[in-house]
Amino acid sequence: MSPSTIAPTARTRPPARAPHPPWWRTALRDALIMALLCVCARAHADEAAQLRAAVAVERARSPAPSYTRAEFLARPALLGAWLAPDGRSVAYLLQGERNRGVWLLPTAGGAPRRLLAHTEADTLSWSRDGRWLLLRSAQQLYALATAGQRGSGAIAKLGGRWERSFEAVDPVLPAAAIVLESPPHVSRLPKRWRLYRVDVQGRQTLLHESAREIVDSAFDSDGRLRYLTLVEGEGYTLYRKDGVRLRVAMRCTRLQRCSMLASDSAGLWLTTNADHGYLRLAHLGEDGALRTLHADPRGEADLDQVVLDPQSGQPLIASYRSATAANYGLTAQAQGQVAAIERRYPGRNLRIEVGRGAGARWLVHERAGSQKGERLHLYDPASGGFREVLADAGFRHGRDTVTRIAESSLARKIAFSYRASDGMRLHGFVSVPPGVDAARAPLVANVHGGPFNLTRPEFSAQTQLLANRGYVVFEPNFRGSTGYGLDYMRAGRGDFGNGRVQQDIVEGVRYLLAQGIGDGERVGIVGASFGGYSALQGVTFQPELFKVAVAAVPPADFGWVLRSYARSQDQFSRGIPMSATMRALALDPADPAIAERLRAQSPVANAQRLRRPVLLLAGGDDERVPIRSVLHYAATLRTLDKDVSLFVDAGGGHQLVDPRTREAYLFLLESMMHRRLGGAAPRAPDAQLRAHLRKNLRLAGPDLAPLRAATGASTAAAGAR
Repeated sequence: MSPSTIAPTARTRPPARAPHPPWWRTALRDALIMALLCVCARAHADEAAQLRAAVAVERARSPAPSYTRAEFLARPALLGAWLAPDGRSVAYLLQGERNRGVWLLPTAGGAPRRLLAHTEADTLSWSRDGRWLLLRSAQQLYALATAGQRGSGAIAKLGGRWERSFEAVDPVLPAAAIVLESPPHVSRLPKRWRLYRVDVQGRQTLLHESAREIVDSAFDSDGRLRYLTLVEGEGYTLYRKDGVRLRVAMRCTRLQRCSMLASDSAGLWLTTNADHGYLRLAHLGEDGALRTLHADPRGEADLDQVVLDPQSGQPLIASYRSATAANYGLTAQAQGQVAAIERRYPGRNLRIEVGRGAGARWLVHERAGSQKGERLHLYDPASGGFREVLADAGFRHGRDTVTRIAESSLARKIAFSYRASDGMRLHGFVSVPPGVDAARAPLVANVHGGPFNLTRPEFSAQTQLLANRGYVVFEPNFRGSTGYGLDYMRAGRGDFGNGRVQQDIVEGVRYLLAQGIGDGERVGIVGASFGGYSALQGVTFQPELFKVAVAAVPPADFGWVLRSYARSQDQFSRGIPMSATMRALALDPADPAIAERLRAQSPVANAQRLRRPVLLLAGGDDERVPIRSVLHYAATLRTLDKDVSLFVDAGGGHQLVDPRTREAYLFLLESMMHRRLGGAAPRAPDAQLRAHLRKNLRLAGPDLAPLRAATGASTAAAGAR
């Protein structure tokens, strides 16, 4: 080839310039960009205006009287209620002073009757034929006859070394349960998982045995096992069972969820976020095609629950509860019925149970952030009538009966959104004391644990007690929270030190202050578990904003806890090791760079920077945040002469469940907030609480000096335990 035929190189011929676009195209592009920015700004301004308007409504309400700590801590005596498949009865668990009983209420009217005087069960399930109740406790599964037939008794052991767990009521056979047997965590024998069907006489049938962990199952109309989900690697594989052969139907990897609901002749109903930003209701066809039936119409929340027809197994209702709770009917008939229920209880967090057959009622569970406990209503689809039931069950704190706090005295939980400094739309709730000028009230950020968890539009004893004492309470669902789609949960990108996630919380506080909500000179931060870690981060790195922190069961070094998780049996997703989930969330426990970054940004590594008072609460038998790590942090602060107080429940775990400790926590919280932010002073502790404080308050800083004098609490060094 001669040189004359060789194409010029870039050096011999400059690249051709693209012609300038016509002036009108550039102008149109700029106009569209400006219009989009204006729309976003207008939407943001509208949201802010709506928030201010909602807060103004709260100021116009009547101020609330002061309630006791016991009234906030009291738990419903009604532990749960479950509608029979035929809609003719409601079974419920009722906690008495000494015994927990099982009761049955006819939905057509009439007095309830007690079926069982004493049970250890914490939940009930109806058999498909409605003639049996399956009672589940930690040790056993018990079948209880409801229609006068004989044969009640334990039908399967639960727990144990070869752990057995109740998976579900058999969705096809009249009276049976599905039970899963799992191998011991530590065993020299080959691991085998076994899925059983157990009938109400205790007869068991092996349905499937696998060397891979079984996590889900679905059955055909003849009761044969049709679909199976197994753990494979760090994800799930759904299999269709054809006789003895398993065929891959779908794979869910890297935090994708795929939970079976029911099968039909054309495939499988499931909830999944595979190939979609949000958890939604979908149908997996026999040909492998995945079709979405319902996703959040607002495009912001994960699907929370699907209600199935108790006869056909067809999905009837889709429910969302991340921010604004909403239910949607999925059939023409269900749409009308659900709309009628939503109109009857507007703005409430409703869970609906459906009955089928002649004379069937539906059971509506009504909840709200400003309502302690749930209210139950029977709905008659034929007449459209409603009737409240079991309203007199009451509340209990220890052995004492406690009156329900009137909703008119509780703060409403206002859902709102705000923009982070990087433009991401974030979610949260704010509770404003009724009858209070929010601009002049102290503000407390109450941060949820997890961090892969969320705050829902439901009652919180801690939030409501703080509001009752005069505080505005902010509950952020920062990036990394669940319930708002997979991208939202992943958006933290492992930045859980003094970084982007903490900045979301700080910017949420500043956003509220900018809207005239809260006194910027009186701001505190509280939380448990990861929320406690965030509280410590706040007073360590943002002391100009946060004046005090209360941290329950807090990791003082999040990276240390991650490494502990990697060695534990904890799981965020069933069957997937916690370490695998953390890797998928950019928090690899084995990555030294991540560990060093989190250590360098941890409260314990920056203890010398602390100049605000801190109250720590810990469990001596905490399985997630070892007590030695909390004691080490407290001792470090003490050595540096920092203002630290420490309460240790020696027998408590990560969940501090002792009623005395729960009340001590609220009392100490009130005391710290009163001293530093100026809210209402706590009521004096009674003799029992004083004794509990005297025993367990290991360190008392200056803010708790009066309490120390009153109770004789120790001031010994934290490490002396």
